[in-house]
Order: sequence, then structure tokens, then C-alpha cells
Amino acid sequence: MRKITVIGGALAFVLAAGLPAAASTGFTGSIGSPEVAVPVASTASTASAASVSAVRAVAPAGTKYHWGPVRSAAGHSGHAAADVWVSDFSAETFVVSGTLRDRDAHRGHCAYVRARFHYAGGGTGWARPSTTCRASVPFRLSSDGEITRVDVRVCLLDAGRVPFRCHVDPIKAETIAGWPR
Repeated sequence: MRKITVIGGALAFVLAAGLPAAASTGFTGSIGSPEVAVPVASTASTASAASVSAVRAVAPAGTKYHWGPVRSAAGHSGHAAADVWVSDFSAETFVVSGTLRDRDAHRGHCAYVRARFHYAGGGTGWARPSTTCRASVPFRLSSDGEITRVDVRVCLLDAGRVPFRCHVDPIKAETIAGWPR
């Protein structure tokens, strides 16, 4: 028997036998979400469909979209930059995360990022800012509920810790709809 046939048969058996355990993990997602497991007959011919369903059943609910780099305003010899990732707008708690970079050679100038959340029920709120005077540091800013829009603000901080040279990128659900994850 060929090695590939044996490995493929063993993998199909393991996937088919392990499907009921993976599907009964207590997932409480909504019916329309991609994480809902679809019942699949446990035969060798449907092993690939079973493996996809098993992976979806245990996939994390927090999908992320890469927004890209956001730089502070020009007109200065240095700048602050943030590589921004955002969670799905349908999430109960919206998260803006990524890497904050200080690209300013002036002593005492640092990088600053902050998010302003526009809530679905009305009103706005600011996340606590994340700052760094090092070359690079990860950041994570989260909302207190479901939102419709987020404004990501990247600035430089002067020696007195006052933001300047700021740039704001507004991010809306319709802007990132259909983007690859």
C-alpha cells in the first residue's frame, strides 16, 4: 500500500470519528454566522466537508480586518505610525489593535494612538491612549459596546506630553465590508 493512501485513509477516519466531539463543544453562535457547524454524514467521501465544519465549529469569533498603516501628519522631520487591525463591527466589543511605531528622532517626542468609538445606541467614547517612545510596541484599544464607526487618531507627543501633528482615519463597517481577513 502506498504511504499517501494510508495517511489519507487514517486522516479521513480521524476526522469522521472526531466530528461529533468537535460539533458538540457548546458553540452558541448565531445561525447566520460562519462559525455554525453544519451536520455532515461521517463517511470517507465527506471527510473534507467534515473537516471544514469542525474547524468552523471551534474557530474564534473575533475575525480581524487589516486596515493598514496610519501615519501622523506630515510637516515634521519625524512621524508616528500605527499598523492597524480592526475586529468585526458586529462584535459586542469592538477592538482596534496593531503595532505603534515611533519614527521621530527628536529627544522627548513619542508616538501616540487613540480611538474614538461612535456607539450604535448613540454617543461617543474615547479609549485610553497608547503611547511609546520605543521603536515599536503592540497596542489594543477596545469599545464598551457595539459601534457603527471608529476614528483612529495617530499623533506625535511633544516633551510636555501634548499631542501634535495628528492624523485621524475614520473606519466604518461599509468601508471594510467584503475585505479579506
